[in-house]
Amino acid sequence: MTEFRMDWARGGRTGASEAVLCEPKTATQVDAIVAHAIELGARLLLTRLGALKFRRLSAQARAALDYDPVTRTAILGTLTPAPGTGRVAIVCGGTSDLAVAREAERTLRFEGEAATLIADVGVAGLWRLTEQLEEIRRHRVVIAVAGMEGAIFSVLAGLVPCAVIAVPTSIGYGVAAGGKAALHAALASCASGLSVVNIDNGFGAAHVALRILGTATPAPTTILPH
Repeated sequence: MTEFRMDWARGGRTGASEAVLCEPKTATQVDAIVAHAIELGARLLLTRLGALKFRRLSAQARAALDYDPVTRTAILGTLTPAPGTGRVAIVCGGTSDLAVAREAERTLRFEGEAATLIADVGVAGLWRLTEQLEEIRRHRVVIAVAGMEGAIFSVLAGLVPCAVIAVPTSIGYGVAAGGKAALHAALASCASGLSVVNIDNGFGAAHVALRILGTATPAPTTILPH
């Protein structure tokens, strides 16, 4: 009996391709899922795939995947467009938040949407953010990624006309450890129209952005369940 049942029809229902959360799965389970996708000629996004688990996959799986150890994402199939200017701005509070920001960027690219990454513009040096405001404002959606106290969420949502999605990260120490302070700050924000996803959830933020844009479309090859 198989240990997994893939939702290959998801793209046809929701416009979002199937994705696999690898962290709680064994390397054997991930390997079997990738082999199944390869057999069907399907595209696949894998998230939370640690470097050690990736190294334990079969040679066939490793060769087929575009793997990024920083974001712990792997992509089976084409990855377009190239990083650069797009309709989504990913604004990163600090360099330490880049892994989550790039997870959002890779997820968007997997779904065919480019993004503009603007890094290290946290409010501790507010001039860094204000220098980028004109560039940020020309986008339709902003994904704001930050840990510590998460102040950038309210600041951005109060300065730009685009939809803002807050992604609290687990970067921080003391009362900020684990991302709870940033999450609470985002949820308690007085800036109207701010959306919030879970801690470190760059993947989820990318999919919120796609739905806001209305560009979520079925995957190039939609495979119906057998």
